[in-house]
Amino acid sequence: MELEPRTTLIIAILVLFLGRFLNDRIRVFRDYNIPEPVTGGLLASVVVGMLYWLANVEISFDMGNRDMLLVVFFTTIGLSSRLEVLKKGGRSLAVLLALAVGYLFIQNLVGIGVAELSGRPGALGLLTGSVSLSGGHGTAIAWAPTFASNHGLPFAMEIGLACATFGLIFGGLVGGPIARFLVWKNKLTPDEEGELTVGFRYKEHEIIDVDGILRVLLIIAIAIGLGVEMNDLLEHWGLMLPDFVACLFAGIILTNTVPRFLPKYQWPSNGSHSLALVSDLSLGLFLSMSLMSLQLWMLADLAGPMLLLLAVQVLLIGTFTILVVFRALGANYEAAVVCSGYAGLALGATPTAIANMTAVTKSLGPAPRAFVVVPLVGAFFIDLANAMVINLLLHWFG
Repeated sequence: MELEPRTTLIIAILVLFLGRFLNDRIRVFRDYNIPEPVTGGLLASVVVGMLYWLANVEISFDMGNRDMLLVVFFTTIGLSSRLEVLKKGGRSLAVLLALAVGYLFIQNLVGIGVAELSGRPGALGLLTGSVSLSGGHGTAIAWAPTFASNHGLPFAMEIGLACATFGLIFGGLVGGPIARFLVWKNKLTPDEEGELTVGFRYKEHEIIDVDGILRVLLIIAIAIGLGVEMNDLLEHWGLMLPDFVACLFAGIILTNTVPRFLPKYQWPSNGSHSLALVSDLSLGLFLSMSLMSLQLWMLADLAGPMLLLLAVQVLLIGTFTILVVFRALGANYEAAVVCSGYAGLALGATPTAIANMTAVTKSLGPAPRAFVVVPLVGAFFIDLANAMVINLLLHWFG
């Protein structure tokens, strides 16, 4: 039974309400910085799974609205990225990118090693490594035919999607606790005061005026239009990018140029309550849709050795972020927030990473550079690097 886009959106809103209600009532979710859409979305997916297992009713959702929510969200991140913040985050961006590329090799080599030790082909370790985890559902779908036809994995599509689902779930569950541990162990506090990039602090109530919301919606629409035109131009030159990446860059361009030419215009950059609200809602609804539509019964197909592979990957990212990423980025509060995001990125997807950071900053305070560095690494650079790493390792071990 497939639910139409309008019904899907209504359910997603109710699921987001559910997540907010649970996080408000159950302190452990707030203490460990579990994102609200993860809380509500996972509970909804469990309900859908129980209907499948107990009543043999398979519910699917029409995700026609989800892609636009992702575009809106990344556009708001671009509009929040001021040049001075980008300059301050330059070193962090370079360090995190280098670590992320290096981790792609670690993630895959560990996966290949565990697979071969458990008597499975090395290609399975690669499929359950950066193909499905760092790459997510899209990369798993794109590479599955290659693994099925050339590397002896006839069920590569099913395995890849199930592993990507597993990664999306655990990416949203481990990031917050990692940040909490780092902040608690090192007695860290925010490096600066100010407004949040996405959403508001817990128990904080802000007055949003109509003019502010209209101004933000107008500028988001203009930025998306510019991003789509930029993407069409890049495609003409042979460079293919997702729309949300182009819109991210369009937002960065606009927010760092228009205020210089129109200084009297109230431009909604980082610190705008209206922009933070739209950003929070679009991300929350996107993740609610993504998680409530998970087909958990696919995970039942992950028999022993594959569950072992994935368990090792969760332990690996936790160890890597705490011992390597945190220290390399300066061992400060901002680094702890980035670690929560990077854990979500390496296991799930960029929206999961940002949801993790949003949950942390709502609880503990702002980290504006983290919301520039992680999206740039996750939305653009890591996919290019992952494709090259997968090709290289398939050549070596294929």
